[in-house]
Amino acid sequence: MLRNPLKILMPLLVFIAAIGAWEMYVRLAAVPPYILPAPSLIAATMKSDWPILSASLLVTLKTTLTALALAVIGGVALAILLSLSRIVEYSLYPFAVVLQVTPIIAIAPLLLIYMPQDVAVLACAWLVAFFPILSNTMLGLQSVDRNLLELFQLYGTSSRRDWDARLESRLKALWYLRRPAALPAFLAGLRIAGGLSLIGAVVAEMAAGSAGAGSGLAYRIIESQYRLNIPRLFAALVLLALTGVTLFLILGFLSRFLLRHWHESALPREA
Repeated sequence: MLRNPLKILMPLLVFIAAIGAWEMYVRLAAVPPYILPAPSLIAATMKSDWPILSASLLVTLKTTLTALALAVIGGVALAILLSLSRIVEYSLYPFAVVLQVTPIIAIAPLLLIYMPQDVAVLACAWLVAFFPILSNTMLGLQSVDRNLLELFQLYGTSSRRDWDARLESRLKALWYLRRPAALPAFLAGLRIAGGLSLIGAVVAEMAAGSAGAGSGLAYRIIESQYRLNIPRLFAALVLLALTGVTLFLILGFLSRFLLRHWHESALPREA
């Protein structure tokens, strides 16, 4: 049950007022639709062009969710591997940083040359979503209280001193200590990666669309721009915005659901 209805009511009122002002300005100033379409025209265009826009939306959504899933799998797996071995961390982490700081708009044309179009678009979306998962998960795994970790190692000390015993001790510490500590940071990185995966997909689709290929929403935006079909362009933008907001809300709900009983960031505030 919603504790504070104003958190939804106030933004909704501001949004309705902004849409109403937009509609009134376009009508009173007689602005041509190829310059600035009215919200009513955008809604009508979305309804009439829904078969085309919905198909493009599914393509973009599929790329975004697939890239996000691959980023979670790869980022978490690599973060665990780096946390278990300093040598691996020193060897591989700098390359992950290089991939993150290189602008994706510069990488996309190269990937489109060496890969099939759909694979290149997916790779671009994965690249921008991968690093937040990796860095946040690593931060969480390394944020365990040192005293608890030393106490765990003390009580879990084995009489064996071989490599298997050390690995077993590290795996137990990873599961019982590092995993709960890393969950809030991982979920924060997941919320960031959700938006970035959509951005990466759009950027890659625009690069592919500029070459005459592609069928996602970003391609529809470029196509509408070339044809001066501005209402459809705005309709595609609205769908992209709704997709990003929906993805953020779902990931935010998942974070609160997993942390609601024990972490300070998700506990209800007392009045």
